[in-house]
Amino acid sequence: MKPNTLIIFIFTLLISNTMATKMIFDFNKEADIKAWRIVNDTVMGGQSSSDFALTKEGHGRFKGHVSLANNGGFSSLRYDLKPLSVEDYTHISLKIKGDGKRYQFRVKAKASDYYSYIYYFETNGQWQTIKIPLNDMYPTFRGRTLDLPNFSKDTIEELGFLIGNKKEQNFQLLIDHIALQS
Repeated sequence: MKPNTLIIFIFTLLISNTMATKMIFDFNKEADIKAWRIVNDTVMGGQSSSDFALTKEGHGRFKGHVSLANNGGFSSLRYDLKPLSVEDYTHISLKIKGDGKRYQFRVKAKASDYYSYIYYFETNGQWQTIKIPLNDMYPTFRGRTLDLPNFSKDTIEELGFLIGNKKEQNFQLLIDHIALQS
């Protein structure tokens, strides 16, 4: 091995060892998406609609229409998982392609919690990697910020996406993967 090649190899090895990654969900053509579920404002009388499916390329596609009728205004996609330890990680990484709209990424430490920890992100119509510091996620319930500390739990039992920008709109969010990173 040439000296420069050896230095690059060692440097790459050092960087990869300092940044641990754990895949939470990797969308692909064979991905089992049965555990993903839609929750729209229809649970409270609204009229928003959405669906979730795999594209022919193997990406998760969350799309639909947010309606403000009957005091509605949101569509969400949720995924329940067995308690997932996040003790060794500081970030969640999303590889997504949005439609230029703003979305929320949401987690619950316990599936039975009435509130979620959220983080807003903007999409730009291109594939993006969004890195979300876990300790920047703050607790909310029905759109209200709670007087509780930001996320500092050891586990996650639910995660999801929500769109609710206080306007009627069509939306589409493609998801490639969701991972934990240190």
